[in-house]
This record gives sequence, structure tokens and C-alpha cells, in this order.
Amino acid sequence: MQLYELTIKQAIELLKKGETSPKELLEALLSRIEAIDSKVKAFVTVTADEARAQLGNKTDGALSGIPLGIKDNMCTKGVRTTCSSRMLENFVPPYESTATQKLWDAGAVLLGKLNMDEFAMGSSTEHSAFFRTCNPWDLKRVTGGSSGGSAAAVASDMCLGALGSDTGGSIRQPAAFCSVVGLKPTYGRVSRFGLVAFASSLDQIGPITKTVEDSAILLNAICGHDPQDSTSAPEDMAGTPDFTKQIGRDIKGLRVGVPKEYFIEGLDAEVEKINRDAIKQLEALGAELVEVSLPHTDYAVPVYYIIAPSEASSNLARYDGVKYGFRAEGASDLMDMYMKSRSEGFGAEVKRRIMLGTYALSSGYYDAYYLKAQQVRTLIKKDFHDAFKHVDVIASPTTPEAAFLAGEKTSDPIKMYLSDIFTISANLAGNPGISLPCGFTKNGLPVGLQLIGKHFDEATVLKAAHAYEQSTDWHTRKPAL
Repeated sequence: MQLYELTIKQAIELLKKGETSPKELLEALLSRIEAIDSKVKAFVTVTADEARAQLGNKTDGALSGIPLGIKDNMCTKGVRTTCSSRMLENFVPPYESTATQKLWDAGAVLLGKLNMDEFAMGSSTEHSAFFRTCNPWDLKRVTGGSSGGSAAAVASDMCLGALGSDTGGSIRQPAAFCSVVGLKPTYGRVSRFGLVAFASSLDQIGPITKTVEDSAILLNAICGHDPQDSTSAPEDMAGTPDFTKQIGRDIKGLRVGVPKEYFIEGLDAEVEKINRDAIKQLEALGAELVEVSLPHTDYAVPVYYIIAPSEASSNLARYDGVKYGFRAEGASDLMDMYMKSRSEGFGAEVKRRIMLGTYALSSGYYDAYYLKAQQVRTLIKKDFHDAFKHVDVIASPTTPEAAFLAGEKTSDPIKMYLSDIFTISANLAGNPGISLPCGFTKNGLPVGLQLIGKHFDEATVLKAAHAYEQSTDWHTRKPAL
């Protein structure tokens, strides 16, 4: 086995035993990036010099010497943070995000910043202002989005793990398309300080890794209350459990909810069969299957595409060409500079969502759209609350189909938006969710199983995911690059 193929857990053990050194591990990954990133295009910025310098800061932290990639919407002090947008193409933050700072404090090393849909708006990483990231399993296909660079880099062994962000499925959907593990923690579990905001009531940072255990290890490092984030859950509500403690426990008697609204028309037949087989496997491991109903599922996509763009319209108002970011040339006055900077700095999808959101928030439409969407959001949240009275986790497909061809959905935004039909609800309700590999289509494309848990009960989600993962070999398969 090559050093770059290691999981985080395996690398930690080898480093502890002295069987490899942090320098050897780092150089192996930098060589791997050099060898294959021209095909996959996962990295916006590779930080080889910074990583070598970080290795000099000796630490005995839990992640000492572990090289990781970071989605390019988390501020990294002194390292370009672009959000894959022309608007922030040359932006170098003067401060560090809390989540990444926690990784460096634990001894991890920054390999580089990973490509994404611009400002995290997209489901395919085709909306990056720089280039499209390619799916390592089939370079003609998309990686999913918006954390496509993170999922592709982990799947192709260019980093041992990565951080992504999930607003409507942006960690779980690319994890499913690339056959890796993607965990969206409970809203408020991980600080959003230093995460460039898209939709503040939905965004959540989480790990993308090769195994469920690696996700638990990274979640341990990044979770916890942060006074700099007003939406960060207080310690007494969330606690700081050791998530690796649940790994390896059996799931006998665990009640797994199967939502009837998720196995519907429009779900690809192969994806449905693979997911049903995966859920049967949970039953074979001792779990009890219970049919549950999430009756407001049909409203999740429309509700999301009112709330998320509304919050984006507000959050992206700060990019006006004045203090930082892109400023257009040749403006005649202040208003002209605002308009030129925003029209030249933002891509088509970002503009579409700003316009949607601004319209939904405008006088006369606020009550009809935004307020109504927030009311329906409460009903979606109640669906989960009611279901979790009877079950411990909910199992469903992560996506309605396997990775689609690049360009297939870019001309029809609605088709693209429906890619997130099974992931959006967990963001609207704030619940934790994980996607893990559960099989491949006849064309050799990966399929993901999603497990959703109760608020702040990542431990049970990880326990169930790990039990399934260890009873199959899907997570051990690698794309031939």
C-alpha cells in the first residue's frame, strides 16, 4: 500500500510507531497531487511550502502530521480563499476559521484549498469560476457539489481527508457520487466562524473521509462551542462526546426508519435496488426496520430554494467592490462601480440565486414567499421530530441517481436542483446526516446510502454507518486513475 492510500486512522498509527515520518507522508501526497490533479482538477491552490512549514511546528495533537484538504470557502490566514469565484479570486484572509484552526491546533497540515461551486451554489462543481472538477470514477461525469473538490480529492487519494460545507447536501451528495464518506453534523455542532456565508441558517461544516471512523476522528477535532459564532450550540446542549467511542459497537435492536416518501417515482431503479439491499443489510446486522412518514418531503426543494437564496441575497450584499474582492474597471460613479463589479464578479448561478432571493424578500412578496417557506420549514422539522419518536436513525438514498454527465443539467436549473431532493430536508431541520458508499451501478458508478439522526446524536449515526461499512467492502474500492 502506498502512503497516500492510507486512512487517517492508519496514518496516525504508522506515525506513532515511527514506521513512517510526517515528512514522508506529506511528500507522498504532494507527489500524488502532482501526478493526477491535472486529470481530476480538485485543487484551486496547493500549499506545498506552507505544509512543509507547518510540519516544523511540532505538536503531539490527535492529528499530528496528517495532511488534509480544505474546501475553498473556509478562511485560511495568509492563504488565498476564493470561494471559486472571480469576486474573491485574489482574496487572502487576515484570520483563520475556527474549524481549520482546530485542525492545525491538533497538528494537521494544510495540503491546499479545494474547488467548489461558486459560493457553494450548485450540485455538480460545474459552477466554479475556474474549472470543473472531474469525477475520479469517470472523468466525463460530475463530482456532485458544492464540495466536489473535497470529495474528488479524498476519493483519488490526494489527501487523507478534507473539510466540506453542507447547505442543502453539499457534503453528502458529492460523497455519494465519489464513493467516500461525507458527514453533515447537527446545525450548531461545528463553528461557522470564518466560513464564507451562503445561507446562514443552513450552512454547516463537516468532514469528507475514506472511512466512517476517519469522519469520527475529524468531527472530534472540529466540534465544540465557539463564542465567535452566535449560532454555535452551547456546551450543555451539545456536549463534546468522543465520537470514536461508538465505532465498532453492534447495532442489535437499533430502530431504522425507512421513509416511504423517499422511495418514489423519479428515483433511479438501480439506485433504489442498491439502497434497499443496503437497508436489508442493516436488518441482517440486527437492526429493526420501521416504515416512517415524512409527509412534507415534497415541499423541501421549493422551501429551500426560497430560504437559501433569500439568505444568500443578504449575505452576498457585502461584495460591492469597495472594501475587498473584485472591483470592475472604468466605472463612471459609485452606483456604476457596484453594478459593474457585481455583474462581472459573480457567475450566472450566483446571480440567479441573488435575484430569486431578492425577489422573495421584496415588499409585497415577503409574506407570500419567505414567511410561508419558514412556516413550511417548521412542518418539515416537525416531521423529523415525530419520526424520531419511533426510530433511532432514518435510512434513505443520498441521491436520486448516480453521477450524471458534465453539461447534462446545466441548461435546466430545476433538474439540477432536484439532485438534492433527499438531502435538503436534514438542513432545513438541522439534523445530522451521513452518506457512505453502498454499491455501484452496472456502469461502475458509486451509490450512497444516507443515514439521518436526531439532533446532536451523531454518535448513533456513526455507529450505524460504521457497522454497515465494516460488513461490506464498498469503501475499499478505488477508482482507476
